[in-house]
Amino acid sequence: MMNQFYNDFDITPIKEEENDRPDDYRSPFQIDRDRIIYTPSFRRLQSKTQVFLSGEYDFYRTRLTHSLEVAQIGRSICNRLKKRSDILSEEYFIDPDLVEAACLSHDLGHPPFGHAGERVLHSIMQNQGGFEGNAQTLRQLTETIYGQRGMNPTRAFLDSTLKYKTLLSEIPEAPNHFIYDYQIKHLVFAFEDKDQILQFQAGDTRNAFKSVECQIMDWADDTAYSLNDIVDGANAGFINLQNLENWAETNNLKGDDAKNLEQLCKSIRRKRLEPLMGRKVGDFIAAANIVDTEKNFMSSRTARYKYKIDVSSEIAKESKLYKTISLDLVFKSPQLQQLDHKAARVLGELFNILSDNYISNNKKPLKLVSSESEELISIAEKDSQKARVITDIISEMTDKLAVRTYRRLVDPNFGSILDLV
Repeated sequence: MMNQFYNDFDITPIKEEENDRPDDYRSPFQIDRDRIIYTPSFRRLQSKTQVFLSGEYDFYRTRLTHSLEVAQIGRSICNRLKKRSDILSEEYFIDPDLVEAACLSHDLGHPPFGHAGERVLHSIMQNQGGFEGNAQTLRQLTETIYGQRGMNPTRAFLDSTLKYKTLLSEIPEAPNHFIYDYQIKHLVFAFEDKDQILQFQAGDTRNAFKSVECQIMDWADDTAYSLNDIVDGANAGFINLQNLENWAETNNLKGDDAKNLEQLCKSIRRKRLEPLMGRKVGDFIAAANIVDTEKNFMSSRTARYKYKIDVSSEIAKESKLYKTISLDLVFKSPQLQQLDHKAARVLGELFNILSDNYISNNKKPLKLVSSESEELISIAEKDSQKARVITDIISEMTDKLAVRTYRRLVDPNFGSILDLV
């Protein structure tokens, strides 16, 4: 039975291509999801930092395990809403395959070393179009994966990944939460009305205008990292009873925050932290409900903008508490700050070396990257476009490859002709 929540507007792909699989048993959104899973970019997430440097220990999450958890949470939210909401039904529901595709792809554009790497690349590229992990995801989906042609996503899928809709030139001092200026064409595709979307004030106001699938992906992401960063932080020894109690005293917690912290301490004391957080995943899923939204310029075109996700204020506050604990006790620790320093050193020098070789060099450049990457650099007309390709190369690297490439280029005691590139 056809899902009446979606129409032809939603399933239209960016490029109209001849259908070479007319008997394909999959829905358009299942095709979107499958294409994500089989991209090299998705596989590389297994060796990219979530909180801690990938590969340090077996039990820490990587960007890949995080993305899989976000996808599970996103699908569960869809399934629960379909069964529990009076708005949805068996013939009219939010497609879990579409939400899963958005969740699986939400971190594709993140560079080595997590958000630390993202900050470094943005500081390098700020005057040449900037760098932002979500904007880079959009670039991969539409341009660079599958042989530099993109995956030809459907409109609904592309829109579900558009967490941010503000151009860098509109907020030039912003450290993140923007898309690249040339990507305005994707806003035009997503909404078929550039003037209407640009009427929203740049920044938080416009970025908040999201499809219901994008909102589910966003809450699934918040759920996964707010809860699981606590688990990883505790397993790594950054979060323990003593520093939690000291942190609570410093922050003078009251009410629900104090109760949730006490529950957290109790679970650590009893060595039951992971079961507690596992149950809370279910609580956070159940906290997301679907409600009608205000009429807007998209609500007459698609059901994706007729509704919004309403998360209970109690659970949203609890999520914020866990994120603050992780920020203060884990991300601000000397060990994680050292990772930030490493990211700045490694990625900064990699960019400078490749830029000097392929942009500033008047002589024939050395062959420092693959033939395919060299060709992309050579056909770029402007220096800013060449810099963008170099940033693509670096951001696609895993943590280990970035470190290994850095050492091969600058460490005289490392590397030989027998090493794999």
